[in-house]
Amino acid sequence: MSHHLVETRALSFDYPDGTPALRDVDLRFHHGEAVAIVGGNGAGKSTLLLHFNGLLLPTRGEVRIGELPVTAATRAQVQCTVGFVFQDADDQLFMPTVREDVAFGPLNLGLTAEQAEERVSAALEEVGIAHLAARAPYRLSGGEKRAVAIAGVLAMRPDVLVLDEPSAGLDPLARRRLIGLLRGFTHTRVIATHDLDLVLDVCSRVVVLHEGRVAADGAPAAIFADAELLARCRLEPPLRWQTA
Repeated sequence: MSHHLVETRALSFDYPDGTPALRDVDLRFHHGEAVAIVGGNGAGKSTLLLHFNGLLLPTRGEVRIGELPVTAATRAQVQCTVGFVFQDADDQLFMPTVREDVAFGPLNLGLTAEQAEERVSAALEEVGIAHLAARAPYRLSGGEKRAVAIAGVLAMRPDVLVLDEPSAGLDPLARRRLIGLLRGFTHTRVIATHDLDLVLDVCSRVVVLHEGRVAADGAPAAIFADAELLARCRLEPPLRWQTA
């Protein structure tokens, strides 16, 4: 079975104080799919994403990447297969230069300096930021930081890309560049976002979370046309539809 497949089976997660965050979530994402996870604040989007590479582990149920269950014992292996891009790029960028930041993951996989450099160059070229290689990450714009964070994940050669609010805080040009980048990837992509217009541009499937449960799962046009569903789940139609 492909390592690109991502599956949850009756996934439930409780916070330490016992508050439920996810409840019996059953999902399956296939090779090459681009899936949006949407919902109001507190719906469980980020919590769900953190399970896909073992940053959180289920209270009950399970998560599988291909045939591999995500557990404390398999976490390191899973994290080589599932690349995670955090909402705040500053959570991922900590080295003196962009090149060193992107090289950090490959070097920690045990690659030689030459092998790591090949991956770094390829990732920077793919994201279109090779000209930033010698720059300090803290001196970059929000869009540039996001691109560096994505390049760092790509350098690990994952099968699955998980992105939490990738367009948050970007100006229109940086957002448009991000959409072009996401559309060009052949990875399985799971994207949590409030940006429903980005969903229309990138994703062929939408999962709506509400109070930790799957409220709907389907094509974007059908999901966003369901006014009752959107109102119940604290969502509104994409802006371009409202303008129309």
